[in-house]
Amino acid sequence: MKNTNTSLKRWTVNALFAFASAASFAQPAAEPFLPASPPTSAPAPAPAPTPSCPPIPQQLAAEQIQSGMQDARDHGFLWRMRKGDHTSYLYGTVHVARLANMFPGPTVVQAIRESDTVALELDMLDPDIQTRLREGMTQSKPIALPNALAQRLAKRVEFECLPAVALASFSPEMQVTALSALVGRRDGIDPAYGIDNFLAGFGRGGSKRIVSLETPEQQLKLLKMPTPEATVEFVDAAVTELESGRTLQTLQRIFKVWTEGDDVDLARYESWCNCTPPESERQLMKRMLDDRNPGMADSINALHEAGQRVFAAVGSLHMIGPLGLPALMAQRGYEVERVRY
Repeated sequence: MKNTNTSLKRWTVNALFAFASAASFAQPAAEPFLPASPPTSAPAPAPAPTPSCPPIPQQLAAEQIQSGMQDARDHGFLWRMRKGDHTSYLYGTVHVARLANMFPGPTVVQAIRESDTVALELDMLDPDIQTRLREGMTQSKPIALPNALAQRLAKRVEFECLPAVALASFSPEMQVTALSALVGRRDGIDPAYGIDNFLAGFGRGGSKRIVSLETPEQQLKLLKMPTPEATVEFVDAAVTELESGRTLQTLQRIFKVWTEGDDVDLARYESWCNCTPPESERQLMKRMLDDRNPGMADSINALHEAGQRVFAAVGSLHMIGPLGLPALMAQRGYEVERVRY
């Protein structure tokens, strides 16, 4: 198998930074965190997790959300965009986070309040999108993995303390991508605290219009390997990375870059993740990032030109380089300015 470790590292970076769908359904037994309508009293305590298992994320009480918002600090990457007589914003997110970092800081909150529309890759609180994602993630024609590989995959499911059947209906690609999104939970980095989900709820709570810049079908198509052989190669590489601990190391570095808003380190992520892929993998990354950006830029531009003040929040890797969203919006006539916290 050629360059499997390299391609998987690069895949993990992209899946966690650039795809809302993989992270949001990484825990198929639980619904995404819903901050828009907080309960009026604390939820009933859940059973304590087994010591060797990651903590179980809980729905937060109103008091916890209020406290989290009061103590929040700005994280991530924010740009202000001016065109015509009004202003919009770009915000680079991560789709997994720690509870303490889930709440937007004062600068980000102010940008949302100044906006009419919150635009996300996918609005994961939309029931229709949830249904289409669940249906799309299931295997229409099951791909049988080699027995040894299937057993290794099953051990990773067990290691993450998921029921044996939790991911069984998902395609093998989605199973390992979900497991990669879950790998940080023992360190507190959990899809349940993903930034996009909270923004979707926060926007609803503020009576903002919530829109999706992509469709579930578009994202899922990119997460599908082209042949059964490619699926086996990808799953084998993914499981190897999980077993070695490299997936967790990469995730921790990604999260550090985001929490610190370190755009210099973000721009040079290929050097610190040690991923210089062959041409075939470079083309895959082009489809997952560069090829998606113009469509999202066009959608943001259409909303802005229709008179909407847009707060567009997408995975942070969509923000870097000459084909990143800030550059593409500048090409569309916007004055784009990085907002420093």
